[in-house]
Amino acid sequence: MINVIGLGYIGLPTALMLAAHGEKVVGTDCKKAVVDTLTEGKTTFKEKGLDELFGDAKKHGIVFSTEYQVADIYIISVPTPYEKESRKVDPGFVVSAARSVMAVAPAGATVIVESTVSPGTMDEYVRPLLKEIKRTDIHLAHAPERIIPGNMLFELLHNNRTIGADDEETGERVKAIYATFCQGEIVVTDIKTAEMTKVVENTFRAVNIAFANELARICRQDHLDVYEIIRICNMHPRVNILQPGPGVGGHCIPVDPWFLVGAYPGWTGLIEEALTINDSQPGYILKRIHEIMDEKGFYDTSRVGIYGLTYKENVDDLRESPSLHLLKEQPDPVNGFKVYDPYILKDVADNQFHNLDEFLDAVDMVVIMVKHNEIKENADKLSGKIVLDCQNAVALPEAYHI
Repeated sequence: MINVIGLGYIGLPTALMLAAHGEKVVGTDCKKAVVDTLTEGKTTFKEKGLDELFGDAKKHGIVFSTEYQVADIYIISVPTPYEKESRKVDPGFVVSAARSVMAVAPAGATVIVESTVSPGTMDEYVRPLLKEIKRTDIHLAHAPERIIPGNMLFELLHNNRTIGADDEETGERVKAIYATFCQGEIVVTDIKTAEMTKVVENTFRAVNIAFANELARICRQDHLDVYEIIRICNMHPRVNILQPGPGVGGHCIPVDPWFLVGAYPGWTGLIEEALTINDSQPGYILKRIHEIMDEKGFYDTSRVGIYGLTYKENVDDLRESPSLHLLKEQPDPVNGFKVYDPYILKDVADNQFHNLDEFLDAVDMVVIMVKHNEIKENADKLSGKIVLDCQNAVALPEAYHI
């Protein structure tokens, strides 16, 4: 049996995928409300295909509980925030889950940590737990997740995976578990290499995005079209510049690279500068808003609308949302910006609307922070508005860009 610990954005799809492919699975979460919702047959967040997968998993007998189980395999998928002062990974959730698992794990069980961690975390924080309880009959592995909200299920099935283990036998045993559904290549290596590769993947993307954001600022100074420049540059076979945007959200790219900064101080100047650029992007967008307002002789911030609150398009995920960071920086919250997102049904910000037409009627300037399909399909409704398109989402000749 497999006990999946943590039923959030990564753990739940993983548990459902394993169950739907014939594995006996119990999903465990410390939040009773989450377990109750899942037991009632409802998913806890929106994701393309998740409800259908949930139905398949239920047919195969998946069970949800707040209790840790006696199982052959444990998959730990809990949050790993970073400590903002030290810039090091906060392993607290992983350590707590691993300690609870080891208290009930039978001899020969394998504990797999899927949570993204900094290199050395398993050796420094997880392995010592076995010494505390004087166990030598539990195997450890690290299999970092590689999926993104909005395309989770496809990526679970098709993305390559990395398995880090202490020995080949454990690695192959873990590989066989993921091979029940993963159609990508599964590489087996040692634990610390697996830890490093996942963090490096997200750090590479963070640095690339920072370059695009800095390039956008450079092009703005000379009235050049950064999107056209990137398009032409990317025609070169060895160039692949990502797109600039209003900031970087989600749990991975704005967080994981800090693990390297915290773990290797003095050696990560480029990475730290890139992260600083990305973190400053919402503030840069706020400055652009006021530049455009001054240009237009328009000074009523209560008539400015922020379109999009999620961190990326077509999902309901608010983690590290650039829009929320921007709203915190606005100088006059009392007469602050209007906000709207079709995927956020509950109020998470002041002056929030829940209908596109009502939102547009209430504003004269629209700042597109997220390129949801909705705004692309309704671009004609922006006619007559001042538009700052931070995502190059709509083909409006009069739109401003970052």
